[in-house]
Amino acid sequence: MTWPRWTPFAFVQEYSHTEAVAEPFLAASANQRESGMPVKGDRILQLGRKHIGESYVLGSLAPKNNPRWTGPWDCAEFASWLVFQAAQVLYGCASDSNDPASADAYTGYWARDAERLGVRISVEQAAQTPGAAVLRSPRPGAVGHIAISDGRGGTVEAHSARAGVIASTLSGRRWDMGILVPEIEYSERGPDQEIEEPSVVMYRLTEPHMIGPTVREIQRKLKEKGLDPGPIDGDFGPSTHAAVISFQASRRLVIDGEVGPTTARALGVRLPEA
Repeated sequence: MTWPRWTPFAFVQEYSHTEAVAEPFLAASANQRESGMPVKGDRILQLGRKHIGESYVLGSLAPKNNPRWTGPWDCAEFASWLVFQAAQVLYGCASDSNDPASADAYTGYWARDAERLGVRISVEQAAQTPGAAVLRSPRPGAVGHIAISDGRGGTVEAHSARAGVIASTLSGRRWDMGILVPEIEYSERGPDQEIEEPSVVMYRLTEPHMIGPTVREIQRKLKEKGLDPGPIDGDFGPSTHAAVISFQASRRLVIDGEVGPTTARALGVRLPEA
């Protein structure tokens, strides 16, 4: 089944991030924690929606203990800030015992914590679980992406410099896993959601490297745009990955080093069907 692409407009109208709206949410979260009541995954989603429309800057730092922070965000900072605000625990940060004001979040740390501390679930399970995280894991030294599931196949996420924080969809995008944070109680909304796989091959840094004529065309287009993908040899290695990231940043796209439909369209490359 195909999920509709959601846009921020309706949510921006419904969920304003003024202090008047934020205060009851924060007070409710604090009361739940103090009373020993479990924090629900829905609270992460509710708070995330209040920030739709705010700005995105890759590498920005969000003070996790500042309840009135309104950006800029990057995807991991947004997800880790939401978890801390809901449950007062650091997750997906360089050190989960650091000062929350300076704790640095990264998709690679989310992948690490999913293995050590959290609960890995399928993307389909995450799609039906409000507040669950959905992760595209980065390779070492690379960049990934993370979003919060709305339980209906959609997301709230710090998406890109062009879009900022938006509501979107999981379908048609590449994901590696869903993640549940142990300190949060989640509830499922129904049967597993059917999440469509990307319809085209997604070119990215893998081991062994992806190779072929499409990679060569990607490299050629990057070179034409003044970037250095390394040799035009049809081998998607670290230099090509770095050039893709630079291109995505220059076009204010999702910065993940992967050439999917949006990046390919911006480059002028046609991707083969998956």
